[in-house]
Amino acid sequence: MSAVALPASVPVPAQARSAPYRVMPGFNLSLGFTIFYLTLIVLIPLSAVFLKTFTMSWEGFWSAVSSERVVASYRLTFGAALIGAFLNVIFGGVVAWVLVRYNFPGKRLIDALVDLPFALPTAVAGITLTALYSSNGWFGRFIEGVLGIKVAFTPIGVVIALTFIGLPFVVRTVQPVLEDAERELEEAAASLGASALQTFIRVVFPTILPSLMTGFALAFARATGEYGSVIFIAGNMPMVSEITPLFIITKLEQYDYAGATAIAVVMLVVSFFLLLAINLLQAWARGKGGKK
Repeated sequence: MSAVALPASVPVPAQARSAPYRVMPGFNLSLGFTIFYLTLIVLIPLSAVFLKTFTMSWEGFWSAVSSERVVASYRLTFGAALIGAFLNVIFGGVVAWVLVRYNFPGKRLIDALVDLPFALPTAVAGITLTALYSSNGWFGRFIEGVLGIKVAFTPIGVVIALTFIGLPFVVRTVQPVLEDAERELEEAAASLGASALQTFIRVVFPTILPSLMTGFALAFARATGEYGSVIFIAGNMPMVSEITPLFIITKLEQYDYAGATAIAVVMLVVSFFLLLAINLLQAWARGKGGKK
């Protein structure tokens, strides 16, 4: 039985020609499910935090979030998170570059070790880092004895812990971009006389810049709320190494739920604006790269 062909004069609707094939259900059903899921998982819990905070008077709220110790914890938490994320951008980018561009014995083992902070319980990571960087630990004994720098129970220890837990975010964000990068552009730049440094700055770096900023944002967001891996190595010394999540836990243990949510609201608002600024820079970098 031969196939029946449509006459050439029969027009095919343009909408039918351009309509893409979709595996998922229609837009209305998918959008409804998305809004419902985000409301249930994200918006309702965050709204509860704000609603509980609104039960406080302005004087009570300001007293809870602006005491000297709490402000010192803000400086340590956000400052250490920013430093840790910045360090991860540098060293995580190098790790991703090595894993993508070079073949060497043990490469798969190192690639698997990058994900260890994801799988390792945070309390185990905190205890391990404390044992290594304490005054009698393997690393801490050398650093304190030779360099005269104490790591454990200081802000330096907090930065190390936050760098440890944030490394996989940068590596796993940059790695696929490097794998998909066009090597021909680098070869063309080299054939035109560009040095290795010039090729990296003008060809490679603009390509991976948006992914580096994404990794930075993810590592920073993860670090601001970290508790388990930091609480042991921080030492929780007042005005020195107290982190903000510790104050939230302390308020909850004292059944001061409004005070805990007040501090959480401050962290949430500051984190939101910092992440918004990072995302705007990322969008600017992508737009600049697209124009080129």
